[in-house]
Amino acid sequence: MITERDFVFTGMQPWDISIGSNAKDIALEVSKNNRVLYINTPLDKKTLWKGENTIEFQQRKNVINGKSKTLRQINQNLWVLDYPFSILPINFLPDGVLFDFFNRRNNKKMYKFVRKILKEIKFEKYILFIDNDIYRSFYAPDFLHPTLSIYYRRDNMKSLFWQKHAPRLEPLLWQKSNLIVANSPQLAEAAKTNNIHSYDIGQGVDLTNYRTDRVYPVPEDIKNIPKPIIGYVGWVTSRRLDADLLYNIANSCKDYSFVIVGGEDEMFRKHELHMLNNVHFLGPKEQSETIAYIAHFDVCINPQKINEITIGNYPRKVDEYLALGKPVVATKTQTMEIFADYVWNCIGVEEYVLGIKESLQQNSPQIINERILFAHTHTWSNSVNKLYNCIENVK
Repeated sequence: MITERDFVFTGMQPWDISIGSNAKDIALEVSKNNRVLYINTPLDKKTLWKGENTIEFQQRKNVINGKSKTLRQINQNLWVLDYPFSILPINFLPDGVLFDFFNRRNNKKMYKFVRKILKEIKFEKYILFIDNDIYRSFYAPDFLHPTLSIYYRRDNMKSLFWQKHAPRLEPLLWQKSNLIVANSPQLAEAAKTNNIHSYDIGQGVDLTNYRTDRVYPVPEDIKNIPKPIIGYVGWVTSRRLDADLLYNIANSCKDYSFVIVGGEDEMFRKHELHMLNNVHFLGPKEQSETIAYIAHFDVCINPQKINEITIGNYPRKVDEYLALGKPVVATKTQTMEIFADYVWNCIGVEEYVLGIKESLQQNSPQIINERILFAHTHTWSNSVNKLYNCIENVK
């Protein structure tokens, strides 16, 4: 346990983001015993000009326009900082000297302002926690001079935005960090090639609302769907989910209903899955609503693609499924080995079909309780305690 220290978080996901955020949850947990400054990533001039209809965008825009304060106090030990200025959009630049010049210029402007705020709130000898932000936090250790610099890996940065510069810069950021922590074994192992102080601290999940002691009303749009229901909840994106695998599974199990809850990308909207009578796309729902859907699934699935984006990904939804005692059938990855005693880990259509059939038969009260108890071991308290142990070992 680390107490009465100062932590500075550079958060790639803004504090006000509507979806779950690991860095935000970690910051909240750390703030129970330490002071925390959480710095929202700045808007660049292009994003500011284009505008967005999101809470996190409007908050940062209001600060830039002088309509909201730069510094907000969330609790006794936690402050959130928004920049009162925008930075240059530079991702379009060719990788190398030109990009580095303007990236350093952006960073210098950002962290000069941060140092001013740190003096105002009397933060000294602070620990820096970089939330997977390779560009806007690349020079943070150089300009902020923390007592310890931590780089947090919670994703493989393989999307289009990161492809041009991240392959070169992320290993360099690993090297300049004192400690690397990750939310999966695969992500931690990959970074060890550049920094031996790279550790898996697990994933925390807020399961407060996933309760088995209450009755969830059946959502109207699944009342008339025949059982058994094999369900998925989450963003339905071809970058992460295997549409062809799902099609072949559903086509092989025509006596089962497959229910997909979540917004679809263009590829999924056009996929042949929509032609199957036993597949039901219900569209996006609020996170608070999805719990009721999971509660009325007979089996939950996670038909992930295996690619550079997903290979080290920690699927939070699996814990959410298990917290309601549901049998889970998921694509086998290195990270999913964590769940091996509680989940059917599968590769290919045949294994999936067999896993679904077996899972429908193995649902005793004891097994259900074991799933629930296991899911609740993945708390933010446990994850942050592992973080503290890593910090103590590196110091």
